[in-house]
Amino acid sequence: MKHATLKIICLLILACITVISGYGQDRTVAWETRILESFNGDEGTPYVWKTQASRFISPVRNADGTVVQDSNGNTVRYPQTGYIDAWPVAVFGYARDPNAAPIRSFGLRGQFDRRGYNWIDLYPTLADDPDGNPFEIPIPGRVQNMDVWVWGANLRYYIEVFVRDYRGVVHTLRLGDIAYPGWRNLRVTIPSNITQARRTLPSYAGLTFVKFRIWTQPVERVDNFYIYFKQFKILTDMFETLFDGNDLADPAHVERLWSSN
Repeated sequence: MKHATLKIICLLILACITVISGYGQDRTVAWETRILESFNGDEGTPYVWKTQASRFISPVRNADGTVVQDSNGNTVRYPQTGYIDAWPVAVFGYARDPNAAPIRSFGLRGQFDRRGYNWIDLYPTLADDPDGNPFEIPIPGRVQNMDVWVWGANLRYYIEVFVRDYRGVVHTLRLGDIAYPGWRNLRVTIPSNITQARRTLPSYAGLTFVKFRIWTQPVERVDNFYIYFKQFKILTDMFETLFDGNDLADPAHVERLWSSN
């Protein structure tokens, strides 16, 4: 009896191993690292980065305390942004060839009138869009994780990243805290519940990047702070299974066929 029971257990274990092995070989992947945004501010870059902030964002003041106004008489408010000559040494090293292309980072200077859960959004627009409308960056492949280098001043703030799936649902992912000094690589894994494929053709259903959001916390000061960003990249699976007639699952190809019909 014991021998029969042991034999059944062994057979069950062998069957499980066979199923798992077969499942593991069923899905082919081709991992690639892609840079979505270098944050270098090069001429000809496709994106211009803009900001939007919550209600208690401070006005910019002159040295005498008067509020700065633009050419239309509107109050100029933080955050201020720009590209500065700085970078994470862990990525680019100390010494730079004077004849090489410059390396810069995107800097943000902010200030709020009061402590609390204040926020600043950092979002892309197309460089050739005169209206500066928000633009969502298409993410190639089926993304596994995202990461970006962020310089923090040891303030108790944290950053979120927003992505949109093919159904139009926006997902908020916590990228990480920036309560540390200097540069650090912040990374987030895309959870499996965020759908990146359809059951029907075309099966590919990639995500789009919407924006970063920086949150302050009530326990932390919010006067005259600086945050810098560099090299926003992804690890993504670019493999697509080919089949007889796979070109008919390409929406652009199908549109060309029907337009010429």
